Amino acid sequence: MSTPLLEVRDLCVEFATPAGALRAVDGVSFTLQAGETLALAGESGCGKSATASALLRLLPPGGRIISGDIRFEGQSVLALEGEALRAFRGRGVGLVFQDPVGSLDPLMTVGAQVEEVLRLHRRGSRHQTRAAALALLARVRMPDPAGQARLYPHQLSGGMCQRVALAMALACEPRILVADEPTTALDVTIQAQICALLRELQAQTGMALLLVSHDLALVAGMAARLAVLYAGRIVESGPTAAVLASPRHPYTRGLVAAMPGLDRRPGRLASIPGTLPDPTRLPSHCRFHARCDVRIERCGVENPPSRDAGPDRSVRCFVDPPAANPTPEV
Repeated sequence: MSTPLLEVRDLCVEFATPAGALRAVDGVSFTLQAGETLALAGESGCGKSATASALLRLLPPGGRIISGDIRFEGQSVLALEGEALRAFRGRGVGLVFQDPVGSLDPLMTVGAQVEEVLRLHRRGSRHQTRAAALALLARVRMPDPAGQARLYPHQLSGGMCQRVALAMALACEPRILVADEPTTALDVTIQAQICALLRELQAQTGMALLLVSHDLALVAGMAARLAVLYAGRIVESGPTAAVLASPRHPYTRGLVAAMPGLDRRPGRLASIPGTLPDPTRLPSHCRFHARCDVRIERCGVENPPSRDAGPDRSVRCFVDPPAANPTPEV
């Protein structure tokens, strides 16, 4: 296999808090090939967005990468500075933030914001920049680009703001697009439109897509590969269809069981009891131990390493599914 477009090795991210160092990402590793779609999935607080922000070195105040490496086309991103880092953030990787409305400047028209990205990364006259901005808005299926460009974010719907955010992320034709919860707070019809648009843009440009989402239905329709995160670690990974059809980790099984579906019986949806462990006091044993219904004595003593679980699959668990009769915990 060729050298990955993006390679993340043992990435660790911490945030300084009054309660101590908060380990948001702990030893995360994955690769992304050109044109591929990889999803990072898990519940809120598992480290998905922190991983995405760390890739572009855009962690919020108090956050820092304490170890590991991020390589883009074989070059370490952590070694980039100045113009090289700016070029990586534009032409290498584009980012669509989790909150499209909140990520836009409320005091600038959306057209001016797209033009600003173009001025920072591409040369051209004022007329050329404006024409390019309108072309980008048209590319993301913005109706009446010239008219919409004169509006402010608060005058647009969430779906239209998401299209503006996509236009800004695509301004420099990046090799990778990182989409952090791209359909959050959008109704089902608009979600489908945004997903279709992402697939269309990916087919046109050949860019790779790193999709960050808690929505497994969205992941199933968009991603070829899936990595499930829990408490800052990848607990299971592999081809999306295989992982969702036969999850090997009890956390993944819980997420799949909680998905609503037309074939499910009416009644209360399944849920995973308990909450994530305190990220400032992470246990040295299995982090899912307290919430797991198939745990064995070993789970409360040792930290399970990542192991092979089939073709192109890995899992971080001591118990093999279906775990019909596990040895009870003492």
